[in-house]
Amino acid sequence: MLTLASLFLFPQFKTKADDGMWIPLLLKKYTIDDMRKKGFKLTAEDIYSINNASMKDAVMIFGGGCTAELISDRGLIITNHHCGYSSIQAHSSIEHDYLTDGFWAMTDGEELPNPSLSVTFLVRMEDVTAQVLKGIDEKMKESVRAEIIKKNSAEIEKATAENGKYLTEVTPFFYGNQYYLFVQQEFKDVRLVGAPPSAIGKFGGDTDNWMWPRHTGDFSMFRIYVDKNNKPAAYSPENVPYKPKKFFPISLKGVKKDDFTMVLGYPGHTQEYIPSYAIKMITETENPARIAVRQSKIDIIAADMEKDRGVRIQYSSKYAGISNSWKKWIGENRGLARLHSIEKKEAFETDFAKWVSGDKNLLSKYGTLLVEYQDVYKNLSPYALASDYFFEAIWRSEIIQFANRSGGLTNSKDLPKDIEALRKYSEGFFKDYNFETDKKLFRKMIEMYYRGAGKDFQPELMKFVNTLSILEIAENEAFDVFTNHLYQNSIFTDKQRLNSFLDGLTNDNLAQLLADPIYKFYRDFTAFYVSKIRPENDIAETKIDSLNRIYMKAQIEMDTARNLFPDANFTLRVAYGKISDYEPVDGVIYKHYTTLEGILAKDNPEIYDYNVPQRLKELYKAKDYGQYAENGEMHVCFIASNHTTGGNSGSPVINANGELIGVNFDRNWEGTMSDIMYDPSQCRNISLDIRYALFLIEKFAADKRLIDEMLLIK
Repeated sequence: MLTLASLFLFPQFKTKADDGMWIPLLLKKYTIDDMRKKGFKLTAEDIYSINNASMKDAVMIFGGGCTAELISDRGLIITNHHCGYSSIQAHSSIEHDYLTDGFWAMTDGEELPNPSLSVTFLVRMEDVTAQVLKGIDEKMKESVRAEIIKKNSAEIEKATAENGKYLTEVTPFFYGNQYYLFVQQEFKDVRLVGAPPSAIGKFGGDTDNWMWPRHTGDFSMFRIYVDKNNKPAAYSPENVPYKPKKFFPISLKGVKKDDFTMVLGYPGHTQEYIPSYAIKMITETENPARIAVRQSKIDIIAADMEKDRGVRIQYSSKYAGISNSWKKWIGENRGLARLHSIEKKEAFETDFAKWVSGDKNLLSKYGTLLVEYQDVYKNLSPYALASDYFFEAIWRSEIIQFANRSGGLTNSKDLPKDIEALRKYSEGFFKDYNFETDKKLFRKMIEMYYRGAGKDFQPELMKFVNTLSILEIAENEAFDVFTNHLYQNSIFTDKQRLNSFLDGLTNDNLAQLLADPIYKFYRDFTAFYVSKIRPENDIAETKIDSLNRIYMKAQIEMDTARNLFPDANFTLRVAYGKISDYEPVDGVIYKHYTTLEGILAKDNPEIYDYNVPQRLKELYKAKDYGQYAENGEMHVCFIASNHTTGGNSGSPVINANGELIGVNFDRNWEGTMSDIMYDPSQCRNISLDIRYALFLIEKFAADKRLIDEMLLIK
């Protein structure tokens, strides 16, 4: 019988069109032939090599959740505006509002340091499956297995870190059937070089998020600095721009329909191989609850933002964070329903059961898998629902997070220091806090938890509903009475009350904090979740992890003609496809690119997301596009069929010659189900046309020095 290791050595695997996030180390074995058939003109070694400079040396993890790429021999990097947003915001003030006005350094000396920002490059990766699984017996308990894997992984990581020179991590693939070691190098002196105003970098805002057509100039620029020996170093005025092994040349040729494209980056999380039972729980239990809770939050915040400009300023970023996943989940559910994903998984499971039943050995290994899946998801579902309501409605409440932040005071080893830290945190909290808006949110969220989480998952404190009913207070009014009591008497809802409390706080009167009604609500609700909900979730998830590992191994054994890619896990991957339009609904076809004309068509100074900067209007009117236009048009964004997900934000989009043609920043709404099931007819990644970025740098920002250090291919 074929083992998992031997399966990876077979050359006859077939790939599916445009579907996949491939391990760069294995391109030569599995995908490079298909890539070349589709137009790629380079080699696997050009993408990933240990001994020679390759594309992997020009791509990096940016911060903790994005991708970025090098575009000059002086350490200049480009990523998305939304990836650099926190750094841009950190440098912004009333006097220098870089979010609103943009920022452009005209000299190296004007580039701004970011103490909390770093970038990380992959030095090499290595299959360490045999070492990690040494001592593993398939019959042992999962807890024992996990401890052995943890110990073996730690030994490998320590042995390859070279006393801290490298960051090392052993990462599971195929649900723990395979393990790779990643050796990485971190650079901590990363400086802000340039960013367009938010009216360009976030054009379309939440309205256009996840949508196509798109007209967002979603990019920002940074530079890596190193010591005089070109080695990573902490920030110092003496540091110099990094001399990289590799950077991307930039193509000015643009893109045409059916052109080969490739995305090289760090996709975060997918789950392509889960069973039908998992998709049922996601689409029928989890997503509807999450969508409903966030819809209520959106309605409350939007109404208050509409009435009060101050609230709009305070809550615009919060609104964006809430709506991002809300919109994604809606699109995901619709896409999975359109694809009949559950039915397709069930059909596969029927074939799987037939395959297993035809062999005694297979029956002994995999015969109970589907029944075990069915049982564990049936048991998990109510706990998963309660957990979602806890996190979405309770834990993510601003005021609950504030109470959580203060919890450290109760066991502080340096109370004066911790008091000052909380006082500093409160300054930012109250700056973007509106009492009435937050009270409306809290009141609605506790009601939604009460009605949605289930009668078996109500903490003692939620009995106020029944208690107040004894006083002949209606159920709806009970939530008002309870919320008013908390908000009128808590230190966390009033800045002056909080500061007065902190002024007189000592180790002797910490009991006052424990008695605060919102702190007590936070503490009691969290304790209930930890004791009643999380343990059952953890038991089920441990069981599912085990089943997933076995089911993944079985799927590979079942069909050796399928070339399976491992689910995304924020490690370097290659996705490839082609420039392609698509048909979202019958009778509508979206072409593959947008232009500056579309931006002006959306212009509306009355709507924050569509207020086009005057300078951009002037450049459009004069058709002053420099060398970046195509047939008299300024292209802005394009779409392709590359398989991407969260984490790919900022990833380079590369043409057949290995040249940069765009910066990936989003997916289309019709394709958001691609984390679970990919549809080549609908799934598209959305990218900024690199020529639009260059046009903005040179013509809008007049920062020609940046253009001069890039290698432009005409």
